[in-house]
Amino acid sequence: MTGTTSRLLDLLSLLQARRDWPGSLLAERLGISGRTVRRDVDRLRAMGYNINASMGPDGGYRLEAGNELPPLLFDDEQAIALAISLHAAAITGVGIEEAATRALTTVRQVLPQRLRHRLDTMEFTTVASRPGGGSPPVSPEVLIAVSTAVRTAHVLRFDYVTHSFDTHGSDYRSSDTAPEPPSPRLVEPHHLVMSHGSWYLVGWDLDHDQWRIFRADRMTPRTPSGPRFVRREIPGGDPEQYVAARFKGSELLDRWPCIGKVVLHRPAGHVLPFAGDGIVEDLGTGRCTLELGSWSWVALAASLNLFDTDIDVLYPQQLTDAFAQLAARNSATAHR
Repeated sequence: MTGTTSRLLDLLSLLQARRDWPGSLLAERLGISGRTVRRDVDRLRAMGYNINASMGPDGGYRLEAGNELPPLLFDDEQAIALAISLHAAAITGVGIEEAATRALTTVRQVLPQRLRHRLDTMEFTTVASRPGGGSPPVSPEVLIAVSTAVRTAHVLRFDYVTHSFDTHGSDYRSSDTAPEPPSPRLVEPHHLVMSHGSWYLVGWDLDHDQWRIFRADRMTPRTPSGPRFVRREIPGGDPEQYVAARFKGSELLDRWPCIGKVVLHRPAGHVLPFAGDGIVEDLGTGRCTLELGSWSWVALAASLNLFDTDIDVLYPQQLTDAFAQLAARNSATAHR
């Protein structure tokens, strides 16, 4: 029975690997007869797998989608990826947390001990994503190494690829400039965070004596890790709020450092779908107010111009000055 079960799993793995399999090729790959292939296919069908067979010299088998969810087969990397995805889904706040938690528990129960140990080292936080967020590829081994250092409070040694654009002592912003050669880093890792579709490490940079945010896709962990450390208190005490604030250009508070209010000469219904996290109030007569924030006053003025209408600034004076600065720049551009 053990041999039959193992053979069925091998057969299922092959059927999942490609769309069509000639029966003779399956028999050759499995080292069995064509008759045994047919019997094993019938066994998989009885388990709920929808496997179609075609006749003739080029006949073979194809695994199709079925009406019910049959048992699934994953390799090690797929199993870890599935568990990480379920872990992230369980804390996203999109209404599937309970189902994701139950699914993660089910997956964990059937994982081999070697994979369960790797999964148990994973510990991270998810920050709500904004539309259009990218997701640079990060290997599971990097995530596991970083998360293990976070959980065990060991100094993390890694090589890091930086870009010349670095804001507020953090390396989380994208850049079109060429990357610099990898540099060695020593960091007390505090939290692994998934934000805006990407992975980040929040930690205390021992070389610069300050908190920094590192992109995980630019990290290459070194072994062995460094010594244990006494965990510091992250600014504000909440890693999720800290990362969200840094993405808005603030140091501690999860709010934009530059917030202004204007009157837009457009109906509220035209503005609201594109207002993001702004506050829209209908004034009637085809006008509305919009309170909006950004990381700089000039950036805020530029974003308001996207509504392509007349704008009256209500407050503050810095926003009015930013419109003047932006107008001067645009005038200079037009005359060059």
